[in-house]
Amino acid sequence: MKSEFLIVTNGFKETWSAIEYGAALAQSMRMKITLLGVTEELNPAAIDDHHPLEDIFAQAVELFQKLGVEYSLDIRNGVAERIIPEIANKGDFITVVSPLGRPQFKRWLTGRSIRFLMEEIRNPILYVPQACLPVKKLLVTVGGLGYGEAAENIAVQIARANNADVTILYVVPPTDLDYPSTRGVRAHVNDLAETDTLPGRSLKKALEIAQGAGLNAKTKARQGIIVEEILAEIREGDYDLVCMGSAYSANTLRQYYAPNVTAEVAESAHCPVLTARHKQA
Repeated sequence: MKSEFLIVTNGFKETWSAIEYGAALAQSMRMKITLLGVTEELNPAAIDDHHPLEDIFAQAVELFQKLGVEYSLDIRNGVAERIIPEIANKGDFITVVSPLGRPQFKRWLTGRSIRFLMEEIRNPILYVPQACLPVKKLLVTVGGLGYGEAAENIAVQIARANNADVTILYVVPPTDLDYPSTRGVRAHVNDLAETDTLPGRSLKKALEIAQGAGLNAKTKARQGIIVEEILAEIREGDYDLVCMGSAYSANTLRQYYAPNVTAEVAESAHCPVLTARHKQA
């Protein structure tokens, strides 16, 4: 079954970024959209009142029709953080979500919603703080052990559909260990893809896949604290989309894709971030 985009809104104005960005990708990739509207804290006494979800649904339908994408509408009552995973895990979806407008105190107390969604949703998630369109520059991060392949495959599909350039990034983390393999990686940061090291082979394989798909692709390595280096590359490269292996792809990659790494990148990046879990063969 072909994947669909599950675009989510609770009526908060910032969720328009998810709708706009998801619709653009759906058009270029010829994928269907399900627009999920969540009505939160519905007061029975105000059931006939105008809900902000009505306006954003009307605008979204107008956009979908203008772009010529196939779509369906779904409205549920409840808390978005509970409804979204419930629906997302029932189908082959790429879930597209923007900030849900939670109060600052709640974000401080429980964390941002994207952290919870990353943990609960098994399928890929596209977090859109703002719609960076058109999609012309993609950044793909690799971890060296193959667990980012799901994200890499989606990145290639998106890049092909949008004729976008791809940069494949590996960050060499700080370490106090002095193994021969570690020394080899540190000594070849500038030409890591040419080495026979584990991250070098991973970079080379990802590059071959991208170039085999006809994409203009290159590899790059940085050295330092992983989150800081990824964010620095995003700022310097002015990317329209970042694709990463999921925070919950595999325990063996926690040094690279620990829950706070992908979440912190998603929360701090100015552009959309797509995460995809590793799928066991």
